[in-house]
Amino acid sequence: MKLMRVGPKGAENPAILDADGVIRDVSAHVADIDGSALSPDGLAQLAAIDPASLPMVAEGTRIGPCMGNIGKLCCVGLNYSDHAAETGAEVPPEPILFGKAVTSVSGPFDDIETPRGSDALDYEVEIAIVIGTRAKNVAEANAMDHVAGFAVFNDVSERTFQTKRSGQWLKGKSHDSFGPLGPWMVTRDEIADVDNLPMFLDVNGERRQTGNTSTMIFKIPHIVSYISQFMTLYPGDVIPTGTPPGVAMGMTPPGWLKPGDVVELGIEGLGTQRQTVAGDV
Repeated sequence: MKLMRVGPKGAENPAILDADGVIRDVSAHVADIDGSALSPDGLAQLAAIDPASLPMVAEGTRIGPCMGNIGKLCCVGLNYSDHAAETGAEVPPEPILFGKAVTSVSGPFDDIETPRGSDALDYEVEIAIVIGTRAKNVAEANAMDHVAGFAVFNDVSERTFQTKRSGQWLKGKSHDSFGPLGPWMVTRDEIADVDNLPMFLDVNGERRQTGNTSTMIFKIPHIVSYISQFMTLYPGDVIPTGTPPGVAMGMTPPGWLKPGDVVELGIEGLGTQRQTVAGDV
């Protein structure tokens, strides 16, 4: 299934994308696409619904972030060896974890806000893991049992805030609109090989990032198992897993985003996003 949320900001309704590409309103059956809907039983109940029985969503309705009520965003940094190289960082011996405020999450076609004082706005196409069942100290062999599905994520970053303003990465990662998520969450059963998904990101039609999940340093089962040793993962938690090379900070000179730029990105099987960079807010 492809699960999504549509409607005005803060008032999105749950929906599904049917086999013909038609968005269907599923709010009569579930309150939201969140942790309560992502258990095996919850997903089975949604899968049992005949999409043709659901009302169609009006064309042009805003597509919001595919997940609501996210408990936490636990991100993985420097998880592609070639991206680590372009940033001048060593390949980490263990996954690098950092937090990103859940208030950064936005719709896949919403504008990216430029924070006041920003001079190094960047992008990162990533595959995000969506947790479906509680995970604590889980073995790597069983980790995928705790995954509900996957989605496209743009880990928008302000690099000056991240690297030159002291402290942790959080302040460069958490501005409003810095987490476009969606357009939909694809359930795990629909992805034949999550370790071989091509991904891309363009800025103003210029290809910046070309990658594949096959080159991730730490694979998805390891990431879920590893994080669960340090914190309990709950249904609806989201884990962005790192980005391939081609980010703005790795260019000479850096290709920072500026107001008016258009960012397009996607991952095979998971859909595409498009954002316009807005001015200072």
